[in-house]
Amino acid sequence: MNKKTISVFAPATVANVACGFDVLGFAIQQPGDIVELTLNTSEKVTIKQISGDGGRLPLVAEKNTAGVAVIEFLKYLNQIQGVEISIQKNLPLGSGLGSSAASSAAALVGINELLGNPLSKKELIPFAMEAERIACGAAHADNVAPSILGGLVLIRSYTPLDIIEIPTPSNLCCVVVNPHIELRTEDSRKVLPKEIPLQIAITQWGNLAALIAGFMKNDFDIISRSLQDVIAEPYRAPLIPGFSSVKQAALNLGALGCSISGSGPSIFALCNSENIANEVAKAMQQKFQEIGLESTAFISKINAEGAKVL
Repeated sequence: MNKKTISVFAPATVANVACGFDVLGFAIQQPGDIVELTLNTSEKVTIKQISGDGGRLPLVAEKNTAGVAVIEFLKYLNQIQGVEISIQKNLPLGSGLGSSAASSAAALVGINELLGNPLSKKELIPFAMEAERIACGAAHADNVAPSILGGLVLIRSYTPLDIIEIPTPSNLCCVVVNPHIELRTEDSRKVLPKEIPLQIAITQWGNLAALIAGFMKNDFDIISRSLQDVIAEPYRAPLIPGFSSVKQAALNLGALGCSISGSGPSIFALCNSENIANEVAKAMQQKFQEIGLESTAFISKINAEGAKVL
C-alpha cells in the first residue's frame, strides 16, 4: 500500500428530480463533505472527529453513515483493517441535499482507493445504501449513487440493483435553495401515502419516462413539461413554508421546472442557462425572505465526476 491517509470530497445531490421518487438523482458541484481516512493496525473502524455538525452526529462508527459504509465494505472483502475516519460536514443536516449520502460516498471512495481499488465505483453503491438505512430507515440509492458516480443516475431496479447513468444537456444548470430550517427524512416519508390511485401512477411514470427522454434528446421543452411530481410533492409541500410561492417565482423567471430536492426542505429548479439560473435563485430567496426565512442558494452545472480524491 502506497498511501495510508487519503481525503475525499463527495458532492451534494438532488434526489427524486420531481417525478423520479426514489429512482432518480443527480450530483451538483457544491456543497459537499470531505472525509479523511487513515489506515492503522487497530483492526477497528473508528470515527476520530466530526466538524460542522454542531456535535449532533454519532462518533460511534456503527451508527455513523461513513463508519457503517466502511464496515460493510471491509466485511464484503472479508478483510480486517483498522481505519480512522474524520468528517468535515459542509452539507447542512436534514436539508434534502443528501447529507448522509455524501459522507458515506466519500468514505467508500477513500477506503477503496487506499486498498488499491478492488471494486468499481458502481460496486460501492450497495454499502452506501446500507448506511442510508441507518440514517433514515430506507436503503435508497437516489442520493448515494449520484454522489459516488456523478451525473444523473436512474435506479431501474433495487432487487437486483440496476443503476443506469443518463446523459444531460451540457448547458443544463441547477439552482438549489436551502431554507434555514431542518426537515428529517423519516418525518418527510411519514406523510406519504402507502398506496396511490392508478391514474396518479400513470401520470407519474409518463412524466418520468418523458423526463429521461428529454435529457437524452437534449430537449428542454420535454424536460420542462415533465418536471412534475404528482405523488410526493402534494404531501410534502405543506412541510416547507412558502413552497408554492417559491416555486411560482422560479417558473415566472424561466425555470424549466421546480420541485422539492429529496425529502426537503431544499427546493431545486432546472434552467437552460446560467443567466436564468442566477435570476431564478434571487427570486426564490426573495420569496423565503418575505416570510422571514433566511436561505442559501447554490447554482451549479450537473457534477459529472462525483466523489473524488483530493
